Amino acid sequence: MQTSFTPQQLADPHVAQSEKILRKCVHCGFCTATCPTYVTLGNELDSPRGRIYLIKDMLENDRPADAQVVTHIDRCLSCLACVTTCPSGVDYMHLVDHARIHIEKTYKRPLMDRVIRNLLAFVLPYPRRFRTALKMARLGRPVAGLLRKSKALRPLASMLDLAPKSEPAASVFANPGLHAPKAEQRGRVALLSGCAQQVLDPDINDATIRLLNRLGIEVVVPQGEGCCGALVHHMGREEQALSSARRNVDVWMREVERGGLDAIIITASGCGTTIKDYGHMLRLDAAYAEKARIVSGLARDITEYLGGLDLPSLERNGLTVAYHSACSMQHGQKITAVPKLLLKAAGYTVRDPAEGHLCCGSAGTYNILQPEISAELKARKVKTIEATKADIVATGNLGCITQIASGTEIPILHTIELLDWAYGGKKPKKIAMVP
Repeated sequence: MQTSFTPQQLADPHVAQSEKILRKCVHCGFCTATCPTYVTLGNELDSPRGRIYLIKDMLENDRPADAQVVTHIDRCLSCLACVTTCPSGVDYMHLVDHARIHIEKTYKRPLMDRVIRNLLAFVLPYPRRFRTALKMARLGRPVAGLLRKSKALRPLASMLDLAPKSEPAASVFANPGLHAPKAEQRGRVALLSGCAQQVLDPDINDATIRLLNRLGIEVVVPQGEGCCGALVHHMGREEQALSSARRNVDVWMREVERGGLDAIIITASGCGTTIKDYGHMLRLDAAYAEKARIVSGLARDITEYLGGLDLPSLERNGLTVAYHSACSMQHGQKITAVPKLLLKAAGYTVRDPAEGHLCCGSAGTYNILQPEISAELKARKVKTIEATKADIVATGNLGCITQIASGTEIPILHTIELLDWAYGGKKPKKIAMVP
């Protein structure tokens, strides 16, 4: 793609980077075939190619975002299926990140949109606030129907719909600390406890710690770490996201210096994609660039780490698992085969749903901010999963678990919960009725 940025514009490193990305696009349109919003809406401007044209026009003319640009960028899930498909290597992830930051700085959203986005950014990354919000949601659920009648208030109805009817019990490993191995030590890792996940599904990290300890891995949950910044990063709130990244980099580097780390284990693939990008996000920060690069290099999805531990193969257990590959796992981190190989080695029969490249519609806060498109994608995803006739669904991202569980009766769990069970852990509560 030909560009015409001025030398003054290219003096901005963010613009210079986006210009290089734009030049790689050859207008081939391969991305349209795998883009969930284009497949759903059929609008060229809701395809990666269409959004690239909008972003180029906005940045090249150095003008504030307008309602048209915001509409079509907001509809992007950042699923990155286009990145997997693109034959030219267009770095769409960092281009759309730049566009969202530009939108946040130059566009004044309608009042209710601003209120809802501020609420999400204030609550979701902070576990205590989130727990309080869930309690309040139970009181507000009866008015969800009324909120749904107003387009401006519909995201609030979506929040109430997604809130669990009861809050899960706190993790048995909730507090920061050291979890010693139960066998001869063969490694030392830090575990990201995260934000929303530790509130909505604490069993995921509990299962992770149990299994790693049984395998001889020392697990530290460091004091002071928190949200990875992904939720606000995808809302264009650059400073809040970078602040989260710097805090976590400081915490994990202290552990590296204290006792060394083989890896930083992440059990939410959306977080994993962002943490692996810390080196890029903080590349212009002289005080953090090198530390962030080290942290990104240590980041591992839990299945990625387990894939290097040579777990023994078990006999078939008679259970069939439909594996849903989260977008942030397959497109963001390029982890595709390892989770399925681990499940097969653990004794499960694994099936791949059709259209596995398409997003389920969760995408961070997308199912709140874009409920109609999200609902269509969820229905499409549930249909393909149920067609596998599986006993259980496994995936590696909390957002996908919450989204898909709201549309099917098939139990859906994190992959690590099934692996923990197979290798000597307790049976997950969600499948108590499965033989």
